[in-house]
Amino acid sequence: MNPSPRRRPTDRTFREHLITTSEERPARPTTTTSGRPPAPRAHRTDDGRPGKAYTPLPRSYLLWLGGILASLAGNAVFYFALGWAASEHGGAVAGLVLSAVTLPRVLLLLIGGAVSDRVSARYVLIAGDAAMLVFSLILAAVAYRLGAPPVLLIAAGVVLGIADAFYLPASGSMPRRLVPKEQLPRALSLRQIGGQVINLGGGPLGGILVGIAGLAGASLVNAVTFALVLVVLVVVRPRHEVPPPPKGASLLKDAADGVRVGFSHPVLRPGLLLTGVAAGFLLPILPLMLPLLAREEHWGAGAAGLVVGAQGIGMVAVNLAVLRRGPLGRPGLLSALGLVLAGLGVLGLGLAPGTATAVAAATVIGLGNGLFSAHIAPLVLAATPETHLSRVQAVLVLVQSLALLLMNNVLGNLAGLGGAAATVVGCAVVTIGIGVLGALSKPLRNAHTDADPAPARSG
Repeated sequence: MNPSPRRRPTDRTFREHLITTSEERPARPTTTTSGRPPAPRAHRTDDGRPGKAYTPLPRSYLLWLGGILASLAGNAVFYFALGWAASEHGGAVAGLVLSAVTLPRVLLLLIGGAVSDRVSARYVLIAGDAAMLVFSLILAAVAYRLGAPPVLLIAAGVVLGIADAFYLPASGSMPRRLVPKEQLPRALSLRQIGGQVINLGGGPLGGILVGIAGLAGASLVNAVTFALVLVVLVVVRPRHEVPPPPKGASLLKDAADGVRVGFSHPVLRPGLLLTGVAAGFLLPILPLMLPLLAREEHWGAGAAGLVVGAQGIGMVAVNLAVLRRGPLGRPGLLSALGLVLAGLGVLGLGLAPGTATAVAAATVIGLGNGLFSAHIAPLVLAATPETHLSRVQAVLVLVQSLALLLMNNVLGNLAGLGGAAATVVGCAVVTIGIGVLGALSKPLRNAHTDADPAPARSG
């Protein structure tokens, strides 16, 4: 006897509920009242409700990530070698080399994002890797014969900056092209953990390599990593390619449209604001302000190293938790609260009476920074319209770069005028305040990584 029509929706709803809560996959797919299978919920929801066990990350993403991490390792070695070689010619040359990398990157980022959305992120990455492979081999040969004169170092910096302007937006959009949106938090946490490991080991490895083979040897190592990534990119194909912009639109208009979308979207706008504040007031704390604070408080280099290590441990701990469990709650709200927590850690660092308190404060900074970065990056990527993936990533990198460039100089001068401790406390107040404002933003607070972004209209 068939069940009555009144009971069928109730039974079906109950079965759908089992799909989202049971640890076992049902024997038969459940259908909705329209006859179509319900949307899968194979992840912990953004508001913390338990979901079914995670499916593994796609192999294509893991393969791509392995190649990217190898490239990051090569870049870490090469950047160390470039800076070391520039330092032999004095501070002025070292500053010029750094500016040679940064300036073209900032100027061309929006164009690079527009090209990536117009052509194909994968094609841009393949072209960039091929070009950098050839360049690294040429640089190795020239450096082997001529050494590292300033002209060569500045030219290398310009090439690197131009390549980064096109490569970074395309690379930043690839996780969205390779994994489902609900898996973005785990995918980006894994990438964050790998990046942290590379950062910890890249400097020492670069120092050893430069001591043995100089700039030429570092260039060869970088060439090997570019060749590896090139092979990976030829093999890996995105799950889907986004539609190109309308024909006839100029490249500059496409680039400007990326800025418009980023700062008009209800979720992207506060997300970009929080990212800029984190870049300007949080990221400079350890590399810039900590050495000044340690000298001012007479902590010593060893204690400063412990503070840096404690911050790294806090960040990795949060990313490991996200990698295992998925988002720890609503990503927009947790991003804002993570910024507040990091600001409290910065406040503790600025007021720390000794090294033990400073290490504890740095751990809090790491936990807050990890909570922020593990949730804001997938949220921004998930909220971006598919037609603007690379362009919004370009805007994101540009916001970070400009904030960091500006505040490094401002904070350094403020520390010279009012002391490092007072400057650190000021950074804490701004970070906490913006984090609170972010938590009060309703679109950001209620955003989810698995929500479909609204389509963008060309302006």
